[in-house]
Amino acid sequence: MFQNRHLLSTAAVLAALALAGCSSTKLDEAPVESRNVPADGATAGAGAAGGAGAAGTAQSGVATVDLSKQAGGAAGGLLAQRTVFFDFDSFVVKDEYRPMLEAHAKALSANRSKRMVLEGHTDERGGREYNLALGQKRAEAVLRTMVLLGVQDGQLEAVSFGEEKPAVQGSDEAAWAKNRRVDLRDK
Repeated sequence: MFQNRHLLSTAAVLAALALAGCSSTKLDEAPVESRNVPADGATAGAGAAGGAGAAGTAQSGVATVDLSKQAGGAAGGLLAQRTVFFDFDSFVVKDEYRPMLEAHAKALSANRSKRMVLEGHTDERGGREYNLALGQKRAEAVLRTMVLLGVQDGQLEAVSFGEEKPAVQGSDEAAWAKNRRVDLRDK
């Protein structure tokens, strides 16, 4: 019995010491780096990018980037993609489309006046009403994904065309796979 109490008290002391070692530093005691700025406003070692500007004020070496105007690179390539494809009889957005939807969500979040229509489509199999409902579920699934990525709900509209506007004509799996989709269109 005495041994168990001793072990418990030793464990409690060790836990208290471990917590004390993890305590945070107060802000007024934290070390602060100070830099001397020359009288002309240039920062030491900044080079041409961070030197004094035309008006003699210091400039930051960090350039701003406007993603909504960036046409090249990975973001531009993802913004050029505008179709999400679905498995048969499914409205689950696949993970492979997340980077494309994130790029579109960033562009819409950067420009709150921009609007987009999400057009849901199905292949020719199934009844007309069923396909309209499935196309709507697909469009709404993409809408929910983009809202979760930060897009305002009012910037998006989900509509369904069912089987009425196929991307590809044909009655085989290759054609059906291209028709099970949501198209992202600017409004």
